Formats: sequence, C-alpha cells, structure tokens
Amino acid sequence: MKKMIALLLALVMVLGMAACGEKAPEQTNAPAQQGGENKPAEGENKPAEGENTLEGTYDITMWVSEMDGVVAMTQEMIDAFEAANPGIVINAQIEGVTEADAGSKVVADVASAPDIYCFAQDQLARLVQAAALAAPGKKAAENITAANDAGAVAAASVAGTLYAYPMTSDNGYYMYYDTSIISEADAESMEAIIAACEANNVKFRYALENAWYTASFFFATGCHSNWSMDEEGNFTSVDDDFNSAAGMAAMKGMQKLAQSACYDSNADIFTDAGVVITGIWNANAAAEHFGENLGATDLPSFEVDGTSYHLGSYTGNKLMGVKPQADAKKAAVLSQLAQWLTNEENQMKRYELYQWGPSNLNAQASEAVQSNASLAALAKQNNFGLPQGQIHGSWWDIAKVLGADAKNAADEAALQTALDNYKAAIDGLFSMTEEQKNAWGVIGGICNTSWDTDFAMTEVSAGVYESGVLELKAGEEFKVRQGASWDVNFGVEFNGANIVVEADGSYIVRLTWDGAQGGTVELVPAN
Repeated sequence: MKKMIALLLALVMVLGMAACGEKAPEQTNAPAQQGGENKPAEGENKPAEGENTLEGTYDITMWVSEMDGVVAMTQEMIDAFEAANPGIVINAQIEGVTEADAGSKVVADVASAPDIYCFAQDQLARLVQAAALAAPGKKAAENITAANDAGAVAAASVAGTLYAYPMTSDNGYYMYYDTSIISEADAESMEAIIAACEANNVKFRYALENAWYTASFFFATGCHSNWSMDEEGNFTSVDDDFNSAAGMAAMKGMQKLAQSACYDSNADIFTDAGVVITGIWNANAAAEHFGENLGATDLPSFEVDGTSYHLGSYTGNKLMGVKPQADAKKAAVLSQLAQWLTNEENQMKRYELYQWGPSNLNAQASEAVQSNASLAALAKQNNFGLPQGQIHGSWWDIAKVLGADAKNAADEAALQTALDNYKAAIDGLFSMTEEQKNAWGVIGGICNTSWDTDFAMTEVSAGVYESGVLELKAGEEFKVRQGASWDVNFGVEFNGANIVVEADGSYIVRLTWDGAQGGTVELVPAN
C-alpha cells in the first residue's frame, strides 16, 4: 500500500510538472517572460529522491501540416527538445495531414490516432466529445494561458477547461485591394469600394455564400450566435439573434454588395480583382496579382438606413492536441513536448518559414511580425472580430444560404423570409431524433440545390445506403454525410474531396460504410 501511495504521488507531481520552457509569470495580469523559453523551468525535471524521472525512450506518432518542409521542421524542433532535456529520447514518426481534416480522422478512430496532432479550432468540441484530447495539467494550463492571446486560449477551451495547445492566431480574414483605383480613404467604405470596382470593371471578391464570411455582416450590426455545450462536448443550446432588426440591417448591407455587378463569391482567385476579402493563406497570390499597388487593411464599413456599421469577422486558430495515454510518463513527456513545439521560439520559426501568425504574445509583439503587412491588416481587423468558438457542424450549411438569399431577394419581405427560415433551421437542430442524427444523405450542387439540401438515403442492407433516383449533370459535385452535419462525411474518401459527376444521367448514390473511416461512394445508373 505504501508503494502504491508513493507511485500515485509521483504521478501527480509528474503531471503537474509538465510545463516545458515557459516560466510562470510573477504577476497574473502580465504575459509570461520568454527569455529562457528553451530551458526547462528550474527544478521541473528534478523529482524528489526516490521518485521516477521522465528519462527514457518514447516512440510517438504525430500529424502536422501537410505543407512542404513542415515535417522536417518539426523533427528539428524535437531534436532541440531532446538537447534541452537530457535523458529523454523521442523516436517520432511524423506525417503531414491538413489541419482541416485531422479532427475528423481522429474522431473516426481515436485508438489508432497519433499521439500528437494539429487541427483547426472548430474541431475541438468533437475531439473533446470523443475523449481524444488529454487536457494539460494545472501548471501547464496556467503557463499556456499567460503566454498566449485570450482568443487563442478561448479557442482551445471547452466549458472553461483548456484542452489543447495554441499554435497560431492567424485564421481570420481582412482586405487586399488595388491602391491604383481605391484610395486609403475609400478603402474604409464598402459603398466607395463598390463604386470604384464598377467604374474600373474589376471584381469585389467576397465569399458571401460561405457562412464564415456571411457572419461578418451580422457581427457588424451587433448580432451574435453563441453555442453552449456540456463538459462532454455535446451542444445543448444556442443564443442566436440573427432573426432580428439588427439581422435585417445585416441582410440589407449584404444585399448592396451581392447585387452589385462587381460582386464575385470566389475569393480564392484574383483574376480581374480590385478587392479580395481573404486571409494570410493568399498573401503570395495577393502580392503577385496587385504588385506595387498592393494594399492590405481591415474590412470596410457599410451604411444602412443612415447608420454606419464596420464589418466584423471571425478570428481563428490552429491548435495542437495530445491524445490521452495509458502510460503516465509518456503522457507527461507528450505534454512537455507539445508546450515546446508551441512556445515562443517555435511559433516564431513557423512565422519566419511560413508566415503563420503566432498566438504567443511575445511573438506577436516582435518587430518582424509587427512589420508584416498582412498580419498587420489581420491585427487591425481583429479589433472588430469575434473568436470562433465551438459551433454546431450543421450551422455552416444553415447560415451560408443567407448570402444567396440576400442576392436573390426582390424586397424586404423576401429578406425576412430568409431570416425566418434560418431561425427555424437553427431551432430544429435541438429537436433531431437519434434516427435523424444517424441518417445518411446526399448533398451538393445537384438537382437545382446549392449545398443546402440533404437527399435522404435508405439502408438497403447492412452498411449499405442508397439514395432515390437523382437527375445529375456532368460537372456537378456532391458528398454524402451523416446527420445533416459534416462530422462524418464521404467524398472520394473519408472527409475527402467532392465527387464530380462525369456524365448527365439518372443515378442512385450508394454508400458502403464500415462504421468508421472506411467507405466508398458509387454512382449507380438507374434503370
């Protein structure tokens, strides 16, 4: 019994000592000092006499960004971690997997998921619900909270508990524009920008048929959509006031742009563009297109019924997660390693190589980051941004149609109908039966719909689901998904690219599913 108690005490101390390189601040209202960041905090890896140490060899698996060079860069960071922690040897198998897909892949099969993985913040709730994240210990959480911006900490938390390690604070959008046709003063007014684009026959590119961007008009007028969940990551309610007078002002403002001759919803190409609303991922494309006439700043304001509203936005993050471990020593080492990989020095290394915007406060304040035109524009826009919290997966489809509705509405009554439909769809999410949550459907730009309608599928045999007969046209794209949500979906593979119809015809869509990540989608010609 004494030996068991001693082991338990050792375990508690090991987990509590999982901070790596960021010393706790002396004042709780100031950021941690980062000067000695690549050295363990004093005494942290020096357990009391008779206790286990963290020395040893650890085989770990990791998923990092699929971008060229990130795997090699991560290995260099691990090598540096080993040098700063003598006695700890990390044998890492590192694979490149896009952060947008990582969460879905982990949730589908937690047991075979990697020990450490990087993911986009909107996947956090599902990962918590799947018990796929080991929360940092108390001391580590304190250090992480002090070292990173508040939005990043909120993005890594559920119900007040920190579950992940902030890595970037650059997943937001702002405006690139042509300074030869749009003055700095005109760049502050959406109406002035529209006039300049129309006069010069160039495009104002803004993805208003994507809910992430559509929300910017609603945030501008003071609307909100706040989702609540329990500690297990289940959504329990939503406080949403898009269907309101403020929401109507947002729809009217959006309609001004959507019905303009210069409007184009594709914000990932720059052809014929005078303005593009996008993010840091398109910085090189913007520089190439605009050249010496490149301007970058926050989003403009728009006017409705004599009132001016500054466009809002979502602010977002990339996070690093650690999978729960049966081995307590390995769990402690993984926590230390995750803190190391996301500390000030390594966030700066990612910025220098890839222009990833850091979440670390000291890195954000560096001269290099402050002088980056794109990140400066993002920082300026973030004054009007809202952190992207955890959002129900179905909301993205429900909200994205508002942009198309604004474009197509002939009068205010039609705008109100769009808001009423939005509210009904939101309310319906909390009245879904288990059967509806488990049901499969086909969704896409098919049958005169625009990714806003699920065509029901029926289980015709164990693990095999089929749609009714659908009239499809060559070039149309679709996927199949479960529960009218994107948590579990299939395209050419699990959570993969859209399936493209090769030839016009009448088809049945068939899904053969193994209950996890394995599945195939077929187009079966209908007789």
